[in-house]
Amino acid sequence: MRITVFGGGGFIGSTIVDRLLRDGHEICVFERARVGPYRRFDNGEDVRWMTGDLMSVHDITEAIDSTDIVVHLVSTTLPKSSNDDPIYDVQSNLVATLHLLNAMVAKSVKKIVFISSGGTVYGDPIYLPVDEKHPTNPKVSYGITKLAIEKYLLLYQYQYGIKANILRVANPYGERQRVETAQGAIAVFLDKALRRRPIEIWGDGTITRDYLYIGDVAEAFARAVQYDGTESVFNVSSGYGTSLNEIVGKIEAILGHPIERSYRPGRPFDVPASVLDNTLAKRELEWHPKVDLDAGIKMTAAWLRAQIHE
Repeated sequence: MRITVFGGGGFIGSTIVDRLLRDGHEICVFERARVGPYRRFDNGEDVRWMTGDLMSVHDITEAIDSTDIVVHLVSTTLPKSSNDDPIYDVQSNLVATLHLLNAMVAKSVKKIVFISSGGTVYGDPIYLPVDEKHPTNPKVSYGITKLAIEKYLLLYQYQYGIKANILRVANPYGERQRVETAQGAIAVFLDKALRRRPIEIWGDGTITRDYLYIGDVAEAFARAVQYDGTESVFNVSSGYGTSLNEIVGKIEAILGHPIERSYRPGRPFDVPASVLDNTLAKRELEWHPKVDLDAGIKMTAAWLRAQIHE
């Protein structure tokens, strides 16, 4: 199939593109201006790399010309900073996605796979693990915008027949994660630990998250691309919760040396615990996570160590 991946050059996107290429798909990667390919592609890999503006109808129309499926991974904001400028969050993410959906209608593209946020769309959990029927009460603009995009995807599915698969991904970690954005506790903690610098923890370290290795995330997207069932919204997660203190303990055990910790006041937007029920994805997508947390941390540490010593 011909697949256009919006945001295919980043941490999550590049791993998904690599996974889709293994299935023999033709890929068009759409990225921001001045973002170049993350690696050299082999002659047998059918990849077109283009840059542009997601707010440009011309650019997105060109990107989806003759495509079969759109994979939408773009987000211009982060959960921790999205409340600082919610208007920008809405304009650059929600409005841009509506431009994309209208272009898909015009070009008769009949399927979209969208990355939503399992960590923010639900808000404070009423029960754990959180399934797809749990109430959605986001505490940050990032989660509100993701949820609004989900609703529009389902509207366009109903109105125009564009099949929407929405993957509410837990907390992804792994190779190619950018530590400079301070997004992603495992990669950030590992980078600090490898450099023998103190780790900064917001709160008392009991905040619990559902961490999922990036290879397992990519596999879920590969399954969603092929999925032709009736369900639309899926939690993509490990199904297990791990606290920040436990993460640091695992890193200490893997690296073989103690890590200095600096505890800071808790942040109001941090949900105390987020663990997602992945039963629906297991049943419908025939997907399940394969990489356990210790193995994933070891692989991420090896990759980060190589980056530091380059």
